[in-house]
Amino acid sequence: MPSDDPKPPELRRLDDPRTLRALTHPVRIALIETLSIYGPMTATEAGERIGESPTTCSFHLRQLAKYGFVEEAGGGTGRRRPWKMTSLGFTVANVHDDPATAVAAAGFSRLVRERQLQRYRSWREQQSSFPREWREAANDSEYLIYMTADELRELNERLFAMLAPHLRERLTDPSNRPPGAVPVELMTLSYPLEIPPDDAGS
Repeated sequence: MPSDDPKPPELRRLDDPRTLRALTHPVRIALIETLSIYGPMTATEAGERIGESPTTCSFHLRQLAKYGFVEEAGGGTGRRRPWKMTSLGFTVANVHDDPATAVAAAGFSRLVRERQLQRYRSWREQQSSFPREWREAANDSEYLIYMTADELRELNERLFAMLAPHLRERLTDPSNRPPGAVPVELMTLSYPLEIPPDDAGS
């Protein structure tokens, strides 16, 4: 059933292997990306966005609803029912004590990252067709910094805290988007290049 809760949806933590495996499907990820970016839409509208049939989208939307990722937005019937996200996005821990969860999380993360990198490759191939201001604003950088694990954790927390208000305000309410705003994908990858020595502490 549609939710009457007016609060913006929050991030959902994924830590159950069955749920992670259910989400690890290209069509389901594509539907979630589409609903997150463009808001509520029907199976037919979503299918036009991702290049799948309404029947396929309808099936996968029902599966996503079964696991609590989407819900009916209200109005419409059958495949004309609009669907919406139940959360702003997802977070998956990097460390899992349960081996089954670790395997499921790795499969999910690999699929998502491949889709993100494909969009990056598409941008590189097509950037000449974008307005100059967007080509100048886009960034492609790499930094090498010596840090401790605590410093890296703090850096990532500060980055998220800085971005979070814009994520919530502009994703959940289009009226908060300034004129000319378009979806922009920002990826941050932070990882150690070496295993720390034994005497460096945990």
